[in-house]
Amino acid sequence: MPNAFQAVINYIKSTSIEDDPKQNPHIGEAMGCWLYYTSIAEEIPALETCLNTTTDKELLDLLTESKKLAEHQKRTLENFMINEGIPLSNTAQSKPNSDPNNIPLGVKSTNDEIANLISIKIASNIMMCSTNMTQSIRNDIGLMWARFYAEKMIFSMNLKNTMHKRGWLKIPPYFHPPGAPRP
Repeated sequence: MPNAFQAVINYIKSTSIEDDPKQNPHIGEAMGCWLYYTSIAEEIPALETCLNTTTDKELLDLLTESKKLAEHQKRTLENFMINEGIPLSNTAQSKPNSDPNNIPLGVKSTNDEIANLISIKIASNIMMCSTNMTQSIRNDIGLMWARFYAEKMIFSMNLKNTMHKRGWLKIPPYFHPPGAPRP
């Protein structure tokens, strides 16, 4: 299946990366990497906790996909940071597997709460990627953020559709201007 975002990234890489002088990342680029790495690394154990909490097949699939994406982006960013000499943050350890049926109801998150937690994390990731993209001077760093952004956007569309279908999507009240006809 062709990926439009990847096609754009490949085009930009072929035309401008070779001409981009290799400079050290500036402090904003380094800080963006460090913050996103920390966010993603802390997200993975939270997703593992959610995987240990639900038995809903559709939600388990979303959690698994989200975890795989987070692990992929973490590895990519970790390799980049090590190669550039940017220190890695200390992060939480992975969670062991457990039986969701043994979690007391007062402690167990609902499927609605889990789906909305994923949604909030993805929204935060997307905002961080767009901020880091706009602050990047080096083309290779900007393209890394563009790729991460595109990956999270694609996942978020699937998540939103599932949340809407399952009734988990939080929708604010509709706005009706004074004097406008009501549908």
